[in-house]
Amino acid sequence: MAKKTDLSQLVKQYCVENGKRFRLRDIDPANSGPFDEDFKDDAERILSEGREQLAELQEKLYAQDRWAVLLIFQAMDAAGKDGTIKHVMSGINPQGCHVTSFKAPSAEELDHDFLWRTNKALPERGRIGIFNRSYYEEVLVVRVHQEFLAGQHLPNKLVSKKIWSERFADINAMERYLARNGIAICKFFLHVSKKEQKKRFLARLDEPAKNWKFSMKDVQERAHWDKYMHAYDDMIRNTASPHAPWYVVPADHKWFSRLVVSQAIIQTLKSLDLAFPKLTTEQRKELEAARIALR
Repeated sequence: MAKKTDLSQLVKQYCVENGKRFRLRDIDPANSGPFDEDFKDDAERILSEGREQLAELQEKLYAQDRWAVLLIFQAMDAAGKDGTIKHVMSGINPQGCHVTSFKAPSAEELDHDFLWRTNKALPERGRIGIFNRSYYEEVLVVRVHQEFLAGQHLPNKLVSKKIWSERFADINAMERYLARNGIAICKFFLHVSKKEQKKRFLARLDEPAKNWKFSMKDVQERAHWDKYMHAYDDMIRNTASPHAPWYVVPADHKWFSRLVVSQAIIQTLKSLDLAFPKLTTEQRKELEAARIALR
C-alpha cells in the first residue's frame, strides 16, 4: 500500500508547469507508476477516501466563498473522461459543482470569439466547474480539421500561419486573468494509447450496455491520430504554467488515471488554505440570542 507522501510525489511526476522541455512521447500511456494490477483494490479504497476528502474541501470552498476551481479534461475518444469525472467527483455536493460538456459549436457560438461559449460556463466563487472538453478544442480539433476555421467567419487576414501561436497567447492571457481573479485552474490530459483506444472501441461494439457510446465518427478520427498527438504536444508545451498546470495522466489503466486525477484535485484544493468563515462578535451574539429564543 502506498503512503500519502508517495501519492503526492506521484502526482508531481505528471504535472507540467513549464512546457518548454515537454515531449508527449516521453509519457507512456500504459504507465502505472510504482504500482501493478495487484494495487487496483488499494487504488479503489484510496479513491473512496479521496471522495470523502473532496467533499469536505468542497464544503469549505463553498462556505468561504473566496475561490472558484476550474477543472478541464481533454483527451482522445475513449480515454475515460466521463468515467473519471463520475468516479472522482461522485461525492461532491451537486449544488457546489457543475459539469459542462462542449460539443460541436452552434451557429450562435460560431458568431462569437472562440472563448465566448466557455467563458459563459466559468464557475462562480465557492464552486467547482468542470469542463468536459473546452476552449482547447480550438487548438486541437480545429487545428487537425482546419476546414472548420471557415465556419468561424473570421476575416481572411486573421487566418494566418500564426493563428495557433496567437490562440495559445490568448488562452495563456485568459488563464492568467482567471488566476488573478481567484479561479484555481487544473487541467488534465488523459493520455490513452492507440492500442488501448481500439480495445475500448471494440468493447463498445461487443457489450450491449456500451453500444450507445459508439460513434463511427470516433473511428474516423483515429485516422488523424498522429496529427492529434502533434497538436496535443504543442498545446501542452505552449499553455502549461504554474497558475494553470497540465497533468498529463497515463490513461491505459483507468484505476491509475482516476487515482492521479483525484489526488491532483485534492492537492489543488488544499493549496487554497480553505476554512470555514470565522464569525464576528456581532454574529456570535446573534447566534446566542437565537439559542435563547429557541429555548
